[in-house]
Order: sequence, then structure tokens, then C-alpha cells
Amino acid sequence: MTQWWALLTVVYLSVYLAATQHHRKALYPSAYRIKRGTYSLINPMFQRSVEDVNLLFEILLAGMQIDGEEHTMLIPDEELASLRCVEKLEVICEDVLPKSLSEIRHLAAELAQRRQPLSWQDFERTVLTLVYAIQTLARLSNQQQREAWMDTTIQLFRAVQKDLRPS
Repeated sequence: MTQWWALLTVVYLSVYLAATQHHRKALYPSAYRIKRGTYSLINPMFQRSVEDVNLLFEILLAGMQIDGEEHTMLIPDEELASLRCVEKLEVICEDVLPKSLSEIRHLAAELAQRRQPLSWQDFERTVLTLVYAIQTLARLSNQQQREAWMDTTIQLFRAVQKDLRPS
């Protein structure tokens, strides 16, 4: 009977350690630390249906801007911006996505090492991070900064491309 409990304890500790290590290795750890205080916004995800995918595409086409310095998201189309479901997209863009070059480089390195497909949430966040990186790159005039952001943007693009390939 003692061996049974010892085995059960070892299995429990192994599962516990694996779970804590998985949480530490989250690609977007800030998704679990939302500052806005709404439980429903912890680990937020915008796209839950085909309609949401189409809406995101429409928002991007309307010229959505993600400003890393002010941590804001701007949708020029007032009708789209006023939709209630856009709140989750704002939380993702303002609170979850990495904004500094070093954070995005770290993310790109993590993505390059991944062997399994991204979760739906991580794929969505990676695409939005790619959008942010491209927008940032377009605003830069310093050649060294442009090259650094360009390299990182290419790495993000490759990660998205790799995830879209059939296994």
C-alpha cells in the first residue's frame, strides 16, 4: 500500500511540475495578467467564429493601428470601433501583445523552436503581433532600427507560415 501512495505522489508531482512549466513557457504570459479586472478578459480571444474572422479582416482593412508607445489601438471606422465585441480585440492589442523589439525577438525565437502547431489564441496573437511589427517598421526612419525590426518581422512571418503548412 505504501508503494501505491508513493507512486501516486510521484505521478501527481510530475503532472504538477509539467503544468507549472507549461504555464511558464506560455508564448503570451501577459494574457493571464489582464489589468482591466474583468475575469472574462483573462486569456482573451477575439475570433470564435467565421463571422469574427471576417470582422477582424474588415477591421484590418479599415486601417486599424496599434500604437506601442501609447499602448492604444485605433480603428478609424467609427461604426466598427463601436462594436461591443471589439473590446476583446482592444485588450489583446493593448495588454497582451509584446510591444518592444526585445520582447518580440524573444517571441520569434520561441516560435522558431516550437514543434507543435500553435493554439488558436497564440496564432491570433502572433498574426496581430506581426501586424504591429509591420506598422512599427513603416514608421521608423533610423536604418539600424529598420533592419532590426525587419529581421524580427521576417521571423514572425516565417512562424505564421510554418504554422499554416500541413503537418
